[in-house]
Amino acid sequence: MKIFSHTNPRENILTYKPWHIEVSEQWQTLEFTNGRVQGKTIVAKIKEIDNREQARDLIGTDIYIEKSQLPKLDGGKHYWKDLIGLEVIGKTGFAFGKVENLMDTGSNHVIVVRGEKEYWIPYVEPFLIETNLKEQKITVDWDENF
Repeated sequence: MKIFSHTNPRENILTYKPWHIEVSEQWQTLEFTNGRVQGKTIVAKIKEIDNREQARDLIGTDIYIEKSQLPKLDGGKHYWKDLIGLEVIGKTGFAFGKVENLMDTGSNHVIVVRGEKEYWIPYVEPFLIETNLKEQKITVDWDENF
């Protein structure tokens, strides 16, 4: 089965067991027997999948792991999933909205913020002032008219 991994590096997905998927609002556990990098994807043999028809049913399905499997991050670093939904406030007090998504542009990370309009704000210094998970907010130095 072909896997498009968002882990960094991409083959790290093979270090997490078990995998979980959601199909028809039901959680299922997947076990893989082996896997390898193949180009920009990962190819893995899933125990429960024996033919192409079964594999086809899982196209577009996201793979999840348990949060406890993630390594602890150094101070000041956050997992992207922890930033989704945080309120984004400018240093002037302007409320941009909430983090809807994050993107890696190649040169830096960008938070996609949805408020009255959509803002793409670089998630790097000097634009990033503070990320406070306890207060559920990110403070940025960004012009609301940009």
